[in-house]
Amino acid sequence: MKPIRILLADDHTVVRDGIRALLERETDMTVVAEAGDGRESIRLAECESPDVIVMDLAMPNMNGMEATRRILAANSRTGVVILSMHQDESYVLGALKAGAKGYLLKDSMRGELLQAIRAVSQGRSFLTRKIARILQEDYITRLQNRGLEDRYDLLSDREREVLQMIAEGRSNKEVATFLNISLTTVETHRAHILQKLDMHSVPELILYAVRKGIIA
Repeated sequence: MKPIRILLADDHTVVRDGIRALLERETDMTVVAEAGDGRESIRLAECESPDVIVMDLAMPNMNGMEATRRILAANSRTGVVILSMHQDESYVLGALKAGAKGYLLKDSMRGELLQAIRAVSQGRSFLTRKIARILQEDYITRLQNRGLEDRYDLLSDREREVLQMIAEGRSNKEVATFLNISLTTVETHRAHILQKLDMHSVPELILYAVRKGIIA
């Protein structure tokens, strides 16, 4: 099995050195390049075609959010794991909308970074437990403050299955194959899920699934 090829993008050399030292202990991972700013990460992503990019958000010349968006516009097969100090929901949603599959805080356990890289390399989503807990608490508080009810009960059993699989990062085609239904049926289920939950994008569905504890 070929090792997961990883690009590190962070403007702090000491951070990159620490991550590289961690990853180089793993037999299924190899660091192919390092970038110190957003523009350099775009250039190296084009040259090296890494499987996964570990990306900081706050970098000079171009922030990690914009760099992620541009990299994935050019090559959607690359997986991006955001490693940031920001735990606000707006940053998480922004990263997911940019196309990132993973989001971790810089104080995460080392094992979580390894889990995230492996999950994202397989096309799955990964949010660190701390982020998931924060999102869940914020969501419950918001519902209580606004006197709203959770709409999850409006979903059918099949729609709940589809919701989980989409939130895990599976494509419509993968969902159709796994559930033995047509691609059109999956697309219809997804449209109904978005409508019933009053949401407008897959990143919002992922955040919702994390808040509900549907995915870790």
